[in-house]
Amino acid sequence: MANRSSNVAAVPEAKGALDRFKMEVASELGVPLTDGYNGNLTSKQNGSVGGYMVKKMIEAQERQMSGGAGSGMNGNGTAQY
Repeated sequence: MANRSSNVAAVPEAKGALDRFKMEVASELGVPLTDGYNGNLTSKQNGSVGGYMVKKMIEAQERQMSGGAGSGMNGNGTAQY
């Protein structure tokens, strides 16, 4: 059976920014995420980071679509609000 990962960036150039965003969100949530192995974290901890990332990205996109203040993600991977 082939090992196929679905964890592939749709825009490979954005990988660095997404990694920085993930670390920023983990820090905000108090999740001790590190570069490299994180097998010591619970599914709940990891899921909270991913879920909050999605929430913030949706909020940023909604603001951008409505022409509201803040355009969402900036070039360095942090959220602008």
